[in-house]
Amino acid sequence: MNKILLIGRMTKNPSIKQIETTGNNRCNFTIAVNRRVRNTNGENEADFIPVTVWGKTAENVARYMKKGYLVGVSGRLQVRTYQDVDGNRKYITEVVGEEVQFLETKKEAV
Repeated sequence: MNKILLIGRMTKNPSIKQIETTGNNRCNFTIAVNRRVRNTNGENEADFIPVTVWGKTAENVARYMKKGYLVGVSGRLQVRTYQDVDGNRKYITEVVGEEVQFLETKKEAV
């Protein structure tokens, strides 16, 4: 089973791109997810999680969500690979979001 559920704040405005070969929309964004445990200095820390959503979900995220918004994301974890210009294999770990929910109103996000 590969299922992930995250709640966090968008770190910047989402970016949307239409894939030329398929015409499908892809939207990328990052959310900051607070850790439950504080560090040795007693401070909160966060993980910055890259998320990709597709299709109608991508369109809605790009249209209605902005930096600072609190969102919930459910989806799956994916690892993909590519070769850089030097021929080295690189790995990218990201969440492929299947559902994204607003967790506060626009007024609360300001």
